[in-house]
Amino acid sequence: MFFQIFLHFVSNLSTIAVGFLSVMIRWISVLKKYVESTRQKKAIFSKQERLPCIAPLVTTVEETPQIVSACVRGHFPQWLRGYLLRVGPGKFEFGKDKYNHWFDGMALLHQFRMEKGTVTYRSKFLQSDTYKANSVHDRIVISEFGTLAVPDPCKNVFERFLSKFEVPAITDNTNVNYVQYKGDYYLSTETNFMNKVDIKTLEKTEKVDWRKFIAVNGATAHPHYDADGTAYNMGNSYGSHGSCYNVIRVPPEKVDLGETIHGAQVICSIASAEGMRPSYYHSFGMTRNYVIFIEQPLKMNLWKVVTSKIRGKSFADGISWEPQYNTRFHVVDKHTGQLLPGMYYSKPFVTFHQINAFEDQGCVVIDLCCQDDGRSLEVYQLQNLRKVGEGLDQVYNSVGRSFPRRFVLPLHVSLNDPEGQNLSPLSYSSASAVKQADGKIWCSYENLHPEGLEDEGGIEFPQINYGQFSGRKYRFFYGCGFRHLVGDSLIKVDVVNKTLMIWREDGFYPSEPVFVPAPGTSEEDGGVILSVVITPKQNENNFLLVLDAKNFEELGRAEVPVQMPYGFHGTFVTI
Repeated sequence: MFFQIFLHFVSNLSTIAVGFLSVMIRWISVLKKYVESTRQKKAIFSKQERLPCIAPLVTTVEETPQIVSACVRGHFPQWLRGYLLRVGPGKFEFGKDKYNHWFDGMALLHQFRMEKGTVTYRSKFLQSDTYKANSVHDRIVISEFGTLAVPDPCKNVFERFLSKFEVPAITDNTNVNYVQYKGDYYLSTETNFMNKVDIKTLEKTEKVDWRKFIAVNGATAHPHYDADGTAYNMGNSYGSHGSCYNVIRVPPEKVDLGETIHGAQVICSIASAEGMRPSYYHSFGMTRNYVIFIEQPLKMNLWKVVTSKIRGKSFADGISWEPQYNTRFHVVDKHTGQLLPGMYYSKPFVTFHQINAFEDQGCVVIDLCCQDDGRSLEVYQLQNLRKVGEGLDQVYNSVGRSFPRRFVLPLHVSLNDPEGQNLSPLSYSSASAVKQADGKIWCSYENLHPEGLEDEGGIEFPQINYGQFSGRKYRFFYGCGFRHLVGDSLIKVDVVNKTLMIWREDGFYPSEPVFVPAPGTSEEDGGVILSVVITPKQNENNFLLVLDAKNFEELGRAEVPVQMPYGFHGTFVTI
């Protein structure tokens, strides 16, 4: 009897032990997730103290229309022959009127010309209709993203009141990026206007309105390109039944020399989930066969936007972060224009720039720079960027950090696929796609970075070897680290080994890195990185930096004794 009791006790003890181990394993798993979550939150809300003032980087400068020879230290490769073209805001007031937001400044065009190891520089303000109208009246007469143009002070009270009900003019201050259509270069923002420019002289040659070609109210400043030059973009359209996101295709060749974006067509329209409150977006993803649009909970209240002038508010007042909504991925076959039926969702996040996307084993893999807090747009008020001391620290510490993440979207999901299981077949990625009971696919991301990126303040302005690896499986991307409100380092990320290479010089702020491939090489990182590096220090020169893309070591710099503001995007054009 005692022996039976003993055996029963041992049996129960074994069961208890197994149960205890099972509970411990579950708790370890929970603890691990908690630690990862805590580490992620720590990265997002990591504190900075005594940040240096960067007000000179967001202050009006003079243009430099005459060519200036740069002083080259080190060397620029002899094969590096072309223009680095960049654009960004460079004028922040007219008369007594001042812009409120960094995005509002008048477009300043920069050109670095490289040939046989020498470098020259010039800059010009874009002679947009907005710039010219503001200059003539010596005040802000056309509203921008974060600044409402006030009525003419010369009008009487009644006339000023009536002017609130006039249809506001749309800005053509295209200060975000250089884009290419049919071999021509345009300056683009997110309105319906683009400005064609002569990249040699930096002169505007033509103003182009998307609405004259297709029924969209604007397009992004980040199109994608096929190898043959066919361009794809995304643009919104608004109507009585709500709003749509439209996939645009522009053919690669001209039928007539005078063409601009003739032949552009909408190949797919995606209805907004919230009708009159569509998502704000800045870019999108593309593989060889698919366009990936991300509908995120950064919402545009169209009623607020339309009534902004009456209410005395800027357009920015109509954009809000609404994390009660999840983020959704839409996948479009770019050859047929068909929207795939898969319903892919993720937890709420915001992305401004995609890194790359490709197809593998029946899946779309898309890599993005993501933030878990979508309120950063409102932080970039000029009054915030120009703060000093504790006030500047508080602004920086309120901004969510951006980190690279990978999502996997299985394309061929059927009714027979099991619920609750990961449908991703990719052994090299921990990103998961799990089918829910309602048929939705819940996507959880994989981090593409080591912990060291947290110390760099995250990463933005991602660039790859676009010509050879856009839409293909890749290994490297480049970006700016953000230990300040603007980039303060250059970073090379190996997404396979999850390692970093970093270039930094205290007191200097590098712009978006641009990869230029070396001739005759097929290596993904066989080439150089170009970045315009600026400083608020009056006794130091701004310069164009060239790094060896492979080892991230400095090859040379071309110093220019010209004040430059911090800009947005650009491109390299071979000559």
